[in-house]
Amino acid sequence: MQFGYFTLSDNRYPDNPRTAEQFLKDIYLEALWAEKVGLNSAWIGEHHFNLLGVNASPLAMLAQLAGATTKLRLAPAVTLLPVHHPLHVAEEWATLDLLSGGRVDFAAGRGYDIKEYEPFQAPFGDSAELFAEGMEIVWRAWTEPGKWSHQGKFYQFKDVEVRPRPAQSPLRPYVACFSRPSMELAAKHDWNVIYAPFAAAMVYGSLADAVRTYRETCESAHKRPMRRAMCSYFVHIASTPAEEEYGREALVRYFQDALVAAFPSASGEKVPPTYKYFVEIVNILRDMRPEKLTDKSILCGSPQHIIDTLKRVEAAGIAEVILYFNYGRKPHAMVKEQMERFMREVSPAFA
Repeated sequence: MQFGYFTLSDNRYPDNPRTAEQFLKDIYLEALWAEKVGLNSAWIGEHHFNLLGVNASPLAMLAQLAGATTKLRLAPAVTLLPVHHPLHVAEEWATLDLLSGGRVDFAAGRGYDIKEYEPFQAPFGDSAELFAEGMEIVWRAWTEPGKWSHQGKFYQFKDVEVRPRPAQSPLRPYVACFSRPSMELAAKHDWNVIYAPFAAAMVYGSLADAVRTYRETCESAHKRPMRRAMCSYFVHIASTPAEEEYGREALVRYFQDALVAAFPSASGEKVPPTYKYFVEIVNILRDMRPEKLTDKSILCGSPQHIIDTLKRVEAAGIAEVILYFNYGRKPHAMVKEQMERFMREVSPAFA
């Protein structure tokens, strides 16, 4: 099992002295550090308008990283596809894959915040259909042998050919699977998936059940084995009870100060049917306490405890875990120390 660096660039905290601009620079340096300490990949989130995260352009950051690294896999986590034209997305990421020597792991999702849709005049209520159609266009742009046309509900065009081609043939996308329809879309098209263990436990019962369902859906859809399944995890290595308490308190701070405000809620806000499960997530996170956190959401404790948890994740069929080190306003120096320590004390158990 492989490991990567992951961030959503969360910076929305009361009385936060860290600017968005400084945090972007920290993230870039942490991604460079990821290659230096031996992590496989860097997954950089996309968020707009300083709502949850402050990095609006993972493509720009990953392009800069492509020129400064030689081995690091480069991935958005994830491209908010419904607010972009899919043909433009296909062109940009194919170009980065070509110039990076085939190091792109393209991932897309439909997000969860209407405030990120409205300024772009994207229809939040149609996000599931919009995302599915957009993903079909991106995939065809990378795989059609010549000119092709599309007549859909949201996009219509004739006789296009996307160049350059990606270096990878094919550049098989990852779909962020917070919901069963997203997983079924990935399985239907023979694409990869990426889960958040907390959401997978709510929707499927456990991360292992989520992977099993994906495997069975793939086999039913096209009689072939499932593609690659990944997951993300918050992580904090602790040597003392005080350090473990810090890691848990930082995650609760992330949930309640940064994340809940960006989620659809039950407070009178109109939520499309495809986001109803998010209301339940919000209600749970509002009342979350450090002592209630489990291995379904966070890897927190001694290196051996984290190894034991990740062995179960590996047994479930997960090929790579991307690790959220810098959540909850952790200092940059601490994040780098945690990354190095993970690769020194945890990663060798999976060599």
